[in-house]
Parts: sequence; C-alpha cells; structure tokens
Amino acid sequence: QVQLVESGGGLVQAGGSLRLSCAGSGLIFSTFTMGWFRQAPGKEREFVAAISRRGLIIKYADSVKGRFTISRDNAKNTMALQMNSLKPEDTAVYYCAAAQSNVEITRVSEYAYWGQGTQVTVSS
Repeated sequence: QVQLVESGGGLVQAGGSLRLSCAGSGLIFSTFTMGWFRQAPGKEREFVAAISRRGLIIKYADSVKGRFTISRDNAKNTMALQMNSLKPEDTAVYYCAAAQSNVEITRVSEYAYWGQGTQVTVSS
C-alpha cells in the first residue's frame, strides 16, 4: 500500500520560511516523479513544483520561482519543499504526490498517489 505523508506545515508571518517534507512508503520511490501541489479554499488544486526520478528535471510554478526549492533523497524515500519569502497568497493545503510518468509533470492528472496534505498559513 502506497503512503505519502507530509509534515512541516504551520503558521508563519509574511516573509518567513517553512520546510515541508514528504515521506513515501510502499513504493519504489526512485522510480516516481514527485510533485508538490496546493489547494486554497474555493480554488482548484494547483501545481507548485516537481522533480524527476533522479532530480535532473525540476519545474516550478511561476508564482513560486526564486522562492521555493524542491529536493529529494531517494536513499531515504523523502522529498522536501523549502519555502522562503512566504506571502499570504501562499496559504493553502500542500499535497505531496507521486507520478509514474516523467512527462507533463505539472498536471494533477498525471499523479496517481497523494498524501493527506499539510496546512500552510501565511499571515500578513
């Protein structure tokens, strides 16, 4: 049974930083593209960042470029999202996801496995 568990969310002031982590089990982690998505109240789930199996391809949403950094450690079956210079509009539930595809990695539909999400709230 595949499990993805996020951690590291919380409340932070604008301009602050948070580091999200995702731990995977029940899957051969290194064979999956991993992604972060977020969903704010009343909005659709949106792409944040993704990293390919060996970390050679990394993509970011324009809204987070230069502020967020995605990384992975295949030996530990973990992925992280370092979020700096946080803004109130970054407030959302953040989800970790795994995709077997290595193309179209910004699309929600490409991801077969999802975590439960972790809340990130940025106050102004």
